[in-house]
Amino acid sequence: MRLKIVIPEDEIAAFSRRYRVRRLSLFGSVLREDFHPQSDIDVLVEFEPGAQVGFLTLSRMARELSVILGCPVDLVPRSGLKPVIRNAILREEQVIYAA
Repeated sequence: MRLKIVIPEDEIAAFSRRYRVRRLSLFGSVLREDFHPQSDIDVLVEFEPGAQVGFLTLSRMARELSVILGCPVDLVPRSGLKPVIRNAILREEQVIYAA
């Protein structure tokens, strides 16, 4: 699948190491035809075991990713996925970083 955004791999890798990210994936409209310039990017994040990440850190991470990717980012922790949508998201996710 061809993405509609540019993924700066070196910046994503540095970001992920800094925040102890195990895996970073895209999901949602960025992977579909309905993505447009005003869309936000849905990003699924999984942290390394033992990483302590609170709301303020998640908010800072979302802002940093927005700068890196050039669009607003909705950052969703994998551990916080609601069961009703979990399978759909995991079926469509596209990994952009894996440790």
